[in-house]
Amino acid sequence: MTSIKENSTNSLNRKLLTDCNLTYAVQLMGGRWKLLLLMRLEPGRQRFGELKKNIPNITERMLTLQLRELEADGLVTRHVFAEVPPRVEYELTPIGRELVPICGTLHAWGGRHRYQHTGTESTFSHENTPEIWSTP
Repeated sequence: MTSIKENSTNSLNRKLLTDCNLTYAVQLMGGRWKLLLLMRLEPGRQRFGELKKNIPNITERMLTLQLRELEADGLVTRHVFAEVPPRVEYELTPIGRELVPICGTLHAWGGRHRYQHTGTESTFSHENTPEIWSTP
C-alpha cells in the first residue's frame, strides 16, 4: 500500500478541514439526525423512548449511534439509572446548549431558502417544539 504524499492536494485538504473551526463545528453537528436530536433535547432531559417517539422515521439503531456520537463529542450527557427495567436519560451539556440558538437561526434560514428556492414549506411537524425553532 502506498502512502499519501504530505504535499498532495488530498493531504493538504485533510489538514485544512481538521484545522478549520467552521468545518470542525459542522462535523460535530453533521449527520442526518443530530440537529433534530439537539432540537428535541433543548427543553431538558429525555428518555430514549421519548426521543424515538418524537423523531419520526429514525430507527433505534440510528438513534443509538447518533446519541453515542453526540455524547462522545461532549454535546450530550447520558444518565443511567440502576433500575429494573433500566432507565437512561439524555440531556444537552452546557456546550451543547450553546448550539441551540445557532441551530434556531439555521432552521429559520432553511425555511426561507426552501420557500424561495422551491416555493414549498416544510412538512415536518413542530408540535412540542421549543419556541426557538419557530420561524419568525
